[in-house]
Amino acid sequence: MSQASVLRLLRDEGLLLEASYQRERRQLAARRKAAFAAEPTGPNQVWQLDFTEFETVAGGTWRLAGCRDYWSKYELGWHVSPTANQHDAITAIELALDEAARLAGRPLVELAERNADGQVVPLVTIVTDNGGPFRAFRFEAFIATHPELRHVRTRVRSPGQNGSRERGFGTLKYERLFLEEIDDVLDLVAHGRGGRTYGVGPHSILGPTPRTPCR
Repeated sequence: MSQASVLRLLRDEGLLLEASYQRERRQLAARRKAAFAAEPTGPNQVWQLDFTEFETVAGGTWRLAGCRDYWSKYELGWHVSPTANQHDAITAIELALDEAARLAGRPLVELAERNADGQVVPLVTIVTDNGGPFRAFRFEAFIATHPELRHVRTRVRSPGQNGSRERGFGTLKYERLFLEEIDDVLDLVAHGRGGRTYGVGPHSILGPTPRTPCR
């Protein structure tokens, strides 16, 4: 087997560190530090995205993907699918953008600031772990087409950096899904609707007006 074939196989399996690997790691670390350097002061500054699983009585195991606003603890919609891939991750963000636009009365890109050159300054930082869907080219390309968004990944083996997202999943399951048997995906979707605020945090997605979260 030629060296070129070996190189191609290693690259296809993700076992090859490209020449730009260290530079990309430094850039990612800088973006991560900026995202967590200061506590968000309002909604639509930091969203946390991930997948979770739920097994229905007769309909198999389903994956739920959802963006959670870090400041308000507001769930911006659930995408339910039998898979958990890059397409599902993109759909979850599209749902979140639609919900945020509905609440704000206009698309988030219109709320974002512009720099001196008139370019959109990213408004929302989407935080994910290092799962395959979030490292996929198609996912990063989708983020690149939305100048109001930027994406950072947590450090490897550091689930606490996405802890708010995990607490939201736990609350969703224990307060809405584990209370009764759910037969199929249609019932799962119906149960996933209802209250939008899960977990702790007395903030509104629309602004600083306090309200009592669902408990």
